Amino acid sequence: MRVCRNRPKPPSGQEQAQAAGNDFAASLVASSVVTIGNFDGVHRGHRALIDRCEALRAEGDALVVVTFEPLPRAFFDPANAPPRITPPSDRLRLLEQAGANLVWQMRFDAQFAALEADDFVRSVLVDALGARHVVTGDDFRFGRGRAGNLELMRQLGADHGFVSHVVETVTLDGQRVSSGAVRTALAAGDFDTAEAMLGRPFTMSGPVQRGQELGRKLGFPTANVRVRALPCPISGVFAVEARVGGDLWRPGVASLGWRPTVGGEDMLLE
Repeated sequence: MRVCRNRPKPPSGQEQAQAAGNDFAASLVASSVVTIGNFDGVHRGHRALIDRCEALRAEGDALVVVTFEPLPRAFFDPANAPPRITPPSDRLRLLEQAGANLVWQMRFDAQFAALEADDFVRSVLVDALGARHVVTGDDFRFGRGRAGNLELMRQLGADHGFVSHVVETVTLDGQRVSSGAVRTALAAGDFDTAEAMLGRPFTMSGPVQRGQELGRKLGFPTANVRVRALPCPISGVFAVEARVGGDLWRPGVASLGWRPTVGGEDMLLE
């Protein structure tokens, strides 16, 4: 799988003059089927979008996922940013496993937020990706001020030569599957519902870092795992099973939080 971060560089030479002022001018693929969204968690609803893309692909088409970093809500209101289900690196891995050939992880900044809906379609979907089909959820909005809706996407598709498809909401026991619903389940400690919506157990990963070795001095050495996706959707003290390498699983206790009483400045899973 290819990954494009931020925006493609404009072409060089004579073409560069024609592309002045357009950061999206370079072509990434000649023909594609595209889906667009935040894809935090890559849950069952997200995979339904990718599955529809796969069904629409013809020979020579790339299956492209366009996503954003940071999440738009985190950019507009960082003090109330939604908890992250997956860090960017895990999201890329999950999208590849789901079938994406190319993930365009676009930098969501003030310039991008100001892009008009029709400019987004022309510059990103048409010029850069050569889209033949565009697949979105039924609540998709795009462009400056979220002005673009599904009807506008359909109209712009007719103008530019691609077909717009809408995938209806995926539900589980009558509840809409969404990143927000997964976050709510995790915050409530309902890991069964979170797993059902994700289609896999919720996991966290991160590098082990050296701590203050307070536990080691007490005869109980701990592993400090730095949390890579913040805000974290869960916190607290958990009864766990743990093992090192291929050793036996053993009962243990894990603390997930900030540890202010011992001067901790990072959120850790210990």
